[in-house]
Amino acid sequence: SELKAKGINEVLIYCVNDGAVMLGWAKDQGLASDSFITFFADTRGEVTRALGMILNHPGPMGVLGNPRSKRFSMLIDNGVIKTINLAAAPDDPAGDN
Repeated sequence: SELKAKGINEVLIYCVNDGAVMLGWAKDQGLASDSFITFFADTRGEVTRALGMILNHPGPMGVLGNPRSKRFSMLIDNGVIKTINLAAAPDDPAGDN
């Protein structure tokens, strides 16, 4: 894959949701059980809170209800966060566009 060719050895995807939803999402994406992409559930939002990534803007939260995670990516190299990319803007707090 292109990511492996660039030296990426693991991709972790999580969201504030339950494990069943995350397993269903991985299945929907056609990921094999031995894929280097792994889906995780942050059921209580603990990881999201620790990273300071709780989505708390009244616009999206008025529709979504329960606390969610902002959309972001991180590059982690040997346990050190090298880059955090937040997919939000003043006119797009949920990072949908």
